[in-house]
Amino acid sequence: MSKLPNITTSIFTVMSKMAADYNAINLSQGFPNFPVDERLTDILAKLTKENVHQYTPMAGFPPLMNQIAKLVKNSYNRTIQPETELLVTAGATQGIFTTILALVKTGDEVIILDPSYDSYESPVLLCNAKPVRVALNDDYTPNWETIEKACSSKSKLIIINNPHNPTGKILKEDDFLQLERILSKHPDLLVLSDEVYEYITFEEKHISAHTREALLNRTIMVSSFGKSFHITGWKIGYTVAPEYLMKEIKKVHQFLVFSVNSISQAAISEYLDIVDVNLLGKFYQEKRDYFQKLLQNSRFELKPCEGTYFQVASYSSISEEDDVTFCKKLITDHGVAAIPISTFYSDHKDQKLIRFCFAKDDFTLEAAAKKICDI
Repeated sequence: MSKLPNITTSIFTVMSKMAADYNAINLSQGFPNFPVDERLTDILAKLTKENVHQYTPMAGFPPLMNQIAKLVKNSYNRTIQPETELLVTAGATQGIFTTILALVKTGDEVIILDPSYDSYESPVLLCNAKPVRVALNDDYTPNWETIEKACSSKSKLIIINNPHNPTGKILKEDDFLQLERILSKHPDLLVLSDEVYEYITFEEKHISAHTREALLNRTIMVSSFGKSFHITGWKIGYTVAPEYLMKEIKKVHQFLVFSVNSISQAAISEYLDIVDVNLLGKFYQEKRDYFQKLLQNSRFELKPCEGTYFQVASYSSISEEDDVTFCKKLITDHGVAAIPISTFYSDHKDQKLIRFCFAKDDFTLEAAAKKICDI
């Protein structure tokens, strides 16, 4: 008997496979196709000949953990204790999975804001807990009245994603005030803050939960080096949590992966001495602006994008087909792969919206845009 009877193959896997099968340009799955920083690959090449190929300590490579603590301090003016409040994970998804398995028990409820990343729900179900899916407003701002009504004495965790995938929205000051107000009414409610796109914001910087004094003792932060440094295949991220929560998270982590790839940790540890994460927003803003310019004469309506490397677009003036069918035809008939937004909703809400990934080199964006503008 299946433990996840209603969970099917991820839409990202489906669309990427179709893109490969039809030789389409893949703007669906969120991975860059441009070269990794040569400074990082040079460090990696050097380290292959050094003694960094065995297990690291379970929680992470100590030099990297110290570097992460410095990064958090420099980025958010928050001081964390690497030994007790930090865990290096095999990608952000493992950090999310491990956190939920460690902290959510049978009968608990977890608030998930739709549209949502598809890796949030499955670990909740595996805990014999209940995912409570609450839709954002049509402009993708949170409806705090609806969210508050969804909270109960059984609520254990609320998951926020900021900057938000797939919509590119960022939370505002008032959103955090509303969240903190709800937490004050539910003393057992914790927050899982998925901030894997934290350094990819544009006109306005995102507000991190790291900076909210009222949240620090009740929030688990999830970050991703894969997203920040264009190395998604390395599958390396990190989680920050108060010591009393991190103790429980580490209990699961040690039996799930024990420790994370050693050479990746060593390489990133050295790279953090020379890279400026503050330049990432500018780099991706140029990508966003160029992609939007390429599509300005298309029939698609582009939605605002405040962060991440995803562009949501409406095709309502082009077709009345549901978004899954439209995306499949976009591949088979036009040679471009995108992701249908309805798959991020529990009720598959279809607003004729799709998501393009613009973390691609200019040649790829230009080739894709030509095909899109011909529709």
